[in-house]
Parts: sequence; C-alpha cells; structure tokens
Amino acid sequence: MLRLRTYLNTPLPIAPLATFRVLFGGIMLVSVLRFVLKGWVEDYYIAPEYYFTYYGFDWVRPLGETGMYALYAVMGGAALLMMLGLLYRAAAVAFFLSFTYVELLDKTYYLNHYYFVSIVAFLLIWVPAHRYFSLDVRLGRVAKVEQVPRWVIGAFRLQLGLVYFFAGAAKLNTDWMLRAQPMRIWLPAHANVPLVGGLLKLKATAYAFSWLGTLYDLSIPFWLLIRRIRPLAYVAVIVFHVMTWLLFPIGMFPWIMILSTLIFFPAERHRRVLERLSRRASPARPAQSWSPASPTLLAGLLVLHFAVQIALPFRHALYPGNLFWHEQGYRFSWRVMLMEKAGYAVFFVRDPRSGAQSEVNNRNYLTPLQEKMMATQPDMILQYAHFLQQEFQAQGIVDPEIRADVHVTLNGSGTRRFIDPEIDLAQVRRGWHAKDWVLPFAPVFTPAGNF
Repeated sequence: MLRLRTYLNTPLPIAPLATFRVLFGGIMLVSVLRFVLKGWVEDYYIAPEYYFTYYGFDWVRPLGETGMYALYAVMGGAALLMMLGLLYRAAAVAFFLSFTYVELLDKTYYLNHYYFVSIVAFLLIWVPAHRYFSLDVRLGRVAKVEQVPRWVIGAFRLQLGLVYFFAGAAKLNTDWMLRAQPMRIWLPAHANVPLVGGLLKLKATAYAFSWLGTLYDLSIPFWLLIRRIRPLAYVAVIVFHVMTWLLFPIGMFPWIMILSTLIFFPAERHRRVLERLSRRASPARPAQSWSPASPTLLAGLLVLHFAVQIALPFRHALYPGNLFWHEQGYRFSWRVMLMEKAGYAVFFVRDPRSGAQSEVNNRNYLTPLQEKMMATQPDMILQYAHFLQQEFQAQGIVDPEIRADVHVTLNGSGTRRFIDPEIDLAQVRRGWHAKDWVLPFAPVFTPAGNF
C-alpha cells in the first residue's frame, strides 16, 4: 500500500489535464449547440406528453419550453467557461448537474456516450484542470500549477480504459463472435458506399468487423500506455472511430473518444502546444504543485466511484436468461452497438366491472421514437402500462386491467412473443427485481441461415 500510495502521488506535469479540459469543454459546447439547432430540445423534452423517467428519478421532470431552453443555455455557457478555464469550479458543477438532469428526463434517449459525458463531468469537478492554460490563472483568480499527483491524470485514463475494455468484453458473446450479428444486418445496408460498398455485403466482412472490433476494444487501453506503440495505437483510435462515424448514426461519440484519448500522450507534447498558444500569457502568481484540501475524503470518493464503475457492468449476472432479450443490467455497462432489436406492442385496457375491453392507440401518448424504444424494453413497457392505468382511472374506470401483446426480434433471430399477454401489468410493481413476466428467449432457426 505504501508503494502504491507513493506511485499514485508521484508528481506529473499538469498539461495533459489542461488539454483534456479545453477539448472536452469545446466539444460539449458544439454538442449543446448542435442539439438546440437541430430542434431536439423541442422534439425530446417539450413536445412529448409522457416521459420514461428512470426508476428512482421520477421527480426529474421537464421544465417547460422556457425552462428547458434556459437549462441548455446554462449547459452551453458552462461548457464554454470550462473550455476557457474561467470560473471553472462553478462551471464544472453547473455542467454536470444540467447535463445529467437532462439525461435523466427520458431513458428513450439513453446512449452510452451521454453516460460517459456525465461521468467525465463529475470527475472534472474534483481536479485542478483550471490551474494551467486558463483565464482563471491569467486573471489571477488562482495560482498556476505545473504539477499534479499521478492519480489526477490516471483517473481519466482509467475511466477511458474501463469504457474500452468493458465494451470489448461485452462483445464476447455468441451472436457477435460466432454469428457476426448485428454486423451482418447493418453492413449490407451501406452497400451503396463508393469503392467499398461491395465488400460490406460479404459475410466475411461482417466477421472481420466483429472480431477486429473486439480485439480493438480489449487491447487499445494497453497499447496506449506503451510509449513506442502509442502513436500507432492512436492512429487505430482515429481510424476506428471515424469508420464507425461514417457507417453508423452514433452522433458525437467518436469525436469525444478521439479527443479524450489524447490524455494518454506524454505531458511534454501537451505542454509545448499549450505554451505555443499562450506565449503572451503570464501567471499572476508563481507556479506550484497541487494537492487536494481533503486528500482522504477525495481518495474515498474516487475509490467508491471506480468500484461502482467496475461493478455495474457485471450486475446483469443477477438476472437469469438472455441479457439482450430482457435487458436487465444492460444500461450503464458500456454495451455499445451490440444488438439489432425491433418489435411492436399492442396494449389493451379492460374494465373489470363491465368486462369491456379496448385497444390503446399508442400514438395518442407517445412519440414514434418513444413507441419504438418502449416496444423492446420491459421496464419501459411496464412503466407505460402504469401510465395507462392512471390515464384510464382518470376517465372513470376503476382499477383498469392493462395487458400487452408484444412481439420482438433480436439480431435477425425471428419474431417471437416477448411478454406474457395474460399478465395484468397494472398489478406488477416496478423495481430492480427479475421480471418473470418476460418470456424466455428461445432461438428460432430460419432458412436464412442466421444461426
């Protein structure tokens, strides 16, 4: 423990952390502006009548049109201040809270990179990323810092390494490795791409993407730690993420990862670039080393954080059955682009007193995207059923019964019934317990030879 403590507290130049702050703040500012300009604030958080909140966070509600745009203004302003290193600590807290609040509004829009952004924003609150190459230093608000303990830089490298490694470990499943699914579904859709379109139709190409993607995710954090191999490893990072950006609609995630991974490079490279950009800047106070005000408290916080990060991807082991089918333990575990899942759900409301039954028109309550995502995710199906119960109670039906006929296909395996259609979902409680009303996954062997 003494050797470990000495290693973690060895001073390292702060320059990579400052670069990380500038790039992260910059790309977050671009992301916020992109979200607003594309009209997604209106489409996702103002127009819908219903929101699929996360269990335990039902109190997180949209703030109305004015409130939501004000929240995005705070988010964008905080990202800009983080990038500039001005009023940094308050900006980091404001960005983390505003961004995470928005992401908790509706799990319809859950993406791994949104989760990653929240985690990184949380970590940035606790480190002195503004003590170098920042307006806070130039204006004399804080003293310039040249060195920080190794763990400060290491925390971000470890977080990136966990994302890559768990993404690779999640690919070690039968569909991905032995059936090349869902790549065999996705790649032929891009057969019209010039030059390489014909190759994307080949089964061998799908297997190559699957196997090389697994190898990349599992090994890239380790290659980035080796000085001689690091430049080639970073070229692989760029090629991998640009290729995924070109082929798949995954938004800003590739660029976030490409820029964030620069923190693995030696501090001297970061320092030369930053000093070239700020050669006219002179700190108001002398340079110094940094140490946290409450090292024991901060160490405990970081140990807890990474313990949770390591444990969460394994929680699916608490639930029996096919993870991709029931999705209990799927979110927040870095399972990136692992399945092609589609389905449809028809809900029925029955009045137990009169025996009258009617079919629900989901479009009366949900947006097309909400309906699409709900139809394949059990927790959202149950949540929507409880909403329907309340809706029809308000219309005068006492204790309405809610049932659903749901059919789903997973990775081209054929459509089959998803949940027990006889279960009154209004009587099923929400929670983290196993959902035994989800029917077990049984492969369907089809002439197409997907198995």
